[in-house]
This record gives sequence, C-alpha cells and structure tokens, in this order.
Amino acid sequence: MSNATPKRLGDLINLKRGYDLPESQRKPGPYPVISSAGISGYHNEYKVEGTGVVTGRYGTLGEMYYVEGKYWPHNTALYVTSFKGNDPKYIYYLLSCLGRIRTSDKSAVPGVNRNELHEMPVPAIDDKKLQGKIAAVLSALDAKIDCNNRINAELEVMAKTLYSYWFVQFDFPDDNGKPYKFSGGKMEYNPTLKRDIPKGWIGSSILAVADLLGGGTPTKTKAEYWGGDIPFFTPTDADGTIFKFSAADYITDAGLKGSSTKLFGKHTVFITARGSVGRLVLAGVDMAMNQSCYALRAKTGVSHVFLFFLAKELIHHLQVKSSGSVFNSIVSNDIELTNLAIPKGEIIKKFAAVVEPLFEKISNNTKENQRLVELRDWLLPMLMSGQVTIA
Repeated sequence: MSNATPKRLGDLINLKRGYDLPESQRKPGPYPVISSAGISGYHNEYKVEGTGVVTGRYGTLGEMYYVEGKYWPHNTALYVTSFKGNDPKYIYYLLSCLGRIRTSDKSAVPGVNRNELHEMPVPAIDDKKLQGKIAAVLSALDAKIDCNNRINAELEVMAKTLYSYWFVQFDFPDDNGKPYKFSGGKMEYNPTLKRDIPKGWIGSSILAVADLLGGGTPTKTKAEYWGGDIPFFTPTDADGTIFKFSAADYITDAGLKGSSTKLFGKHTVFITARGSVGRLVLAGVDMAMNQSCYALRAKTGVSHVFLFFLAKELIHHLQVKSSGSVFNSIVSNDIELTNLAIPKGEIIKKFAAVVEPLFEKISNNTKENQRLVELRDWLLPMLMSGQVTIA
C-alpha cells in the first residue's frame, strides 16, 4: 500500500522569489549568491540563514540546489522560506523529481510561477521519520557520487601537475633520477619552436604521436540508423568528465556503415571543434562521433594519458593564438600546423607508468558514478510516490 497521499505543494512548503542583486552592486564576500544556475558568485551580505532549497524560476522547474548556512537567493530563483515541519532534504528530493513523475492530469510541470507551484498536487509522505529515511538513502548515493568526483578531481590535478613538471618545465627524471633541466640537462635550440628544448626532443605537431580522424552523422531520415547500441558522441556530451561511457544519442550498425562516421576505440581522445569548442574527452568504450569533433588516436607505444594532456596543451596554444578574436571553431589545420615539444618515447613510457593507474581509477570512479546516478534516478520517483518504501 502506498505511503504517499496527494497534497498541495503549498501545504508542504512556502516558496518566495529571490532578491535583486545587480552585478555592479556585488561586493566580494563569503556568502554564495544562488541563481537559477546555482552559485553565480559571492557577496559580503546575505538574505537567508539556515537550511535552504533553491530553484530557477524561469520556464520550467529548474535544477534544485540544497544549501546550508547563510546565502543570497537571486531574483532569478525561488527559495523555500518554510518547510512547515517537513524534512528539508526530503523536500529537496521531492522537488528534484517533480519533472519526472506525473502528479496531475498535466503532462509536464507548470511554468515556474510561485502561486501555480503552491497549487500543484504532489505525492507526499506524512511520516517525518520515513521522510528522513528516504532522504538518508538518496543522500548516501549523492555523497558517494560527490566523493568519487572529488577523488577524480584530485587525481587529475596530480597527473596534470606531473605532466607540467615533466613536459613543460622539462624536469622529467634524468638517468640518475634527478630533475633534468634543474640538474643541468642538455638543452638545444629548436628552430621550429624558436626556443630551447631537451636534447633529442623534436618540434612537431601532435600528429607525431597520434593520428587525426574526423566523424560524420547518419541521416536522420532513416529511422533504422538510430536507436542502436553504439554511443554517438557530439559536443553536447562533453560535460566536464574525462571519460565518457555513454552519449545522449545512439546509432545502429547500419547507421555506422551508412555514414562517414567511424567506430573509435576505447581511449580515443575527442576534441570538440564547434559548439563547446576545445573540450577534451577520452572514450571509455567504443564510440562513433559526429563531424563537429576531431578524434586523436595514439600511435603504437604512445600513452593515451600523455596524448590527453598534450591535446590540452594544444588547445591552450590555440586559445592563446586566438587572443583578441573569437575562438569559436577548430579546423584540421589548427591541429596539423601547431607545433609542440615532443619528447622521446622512453620518457612518455615512464610517464605512462605513473599516471595511467591514476586515470584507470578515474575511469572506474566515473563508471561507478554512472551506475549510482542511474540507481538514484530510478529510486527517486518511486520513493516519492510511495511505490517503493523503506522498512
């Protein structure tokens, strides 16, 4: 039997519009300003203190933000002024799933109008202890996801720092295990790069260590090309994570064979060339790719992690070169004609031995997070509607 009963949202909470705060009036401070897109900055004053839930108020019910302490809810958002005795974290999750469950005869959540939202019928759990248990289960999943994300961020910083130390500052370990340049390692002027680099290194494009490949898109007019089991990577899938194991769209074998796209293997580096330009992703599984991206496939003996960071260096060079102009696309010539310091193969192998285990951990954490998100998103509406309960 369901533990949830229909109620007005206004019987559970009270919502209020946030406060105006023009950019010109913001002063640096410790208090977060929470707008429709989350924390948009910090201010030296606050409007609300305590546990809070904030959401965007334009268009449809937006992302939910849970906050504890003092904050400034922006006028682009709505915030909860009273939880009316309900568990705040439970309310946060209830609001988070309103766009996923059908709470009335309407097929979608109403536009974010405070008065309309107060009248919206929602499934509510009256038992406050059960509210807390539901919130605890979902919070545990979110806490593990957040923990994995923080671990991944630290591992990436470690690998990035080592890359910079070895391949930008040229202080990779010499034959005696000492920092090469700092210990007086031989440097030679490279006419291609017009600067000194370690002896034996070359000045060349990234294509010295990788093959450059393009993608394509199966025609949308053939339904049999879409809805398969091959992830189809596009710039919108570059969401900030290093590894991608899925995509918003999938194509079939027929779509792969019937278009100019290819199947790019695990550890291929994708570069977004249009849209969100210059983002990098490592394929966690075999994927296809559209024409708004380029793919870099490491040559034999070259570490995919080294290639990933070398591609980051390439993007940095392109951004510096475009200073003063709009960096809104990357073409193949940008990649082929930008020269970088390319190290000896044995140094790349030494680097790989250190950093590839770090990236393997990042990969495993990312896969685990994907499973946890799927579990949380599966549980969320059923817990809120009472279809699933907690003993």
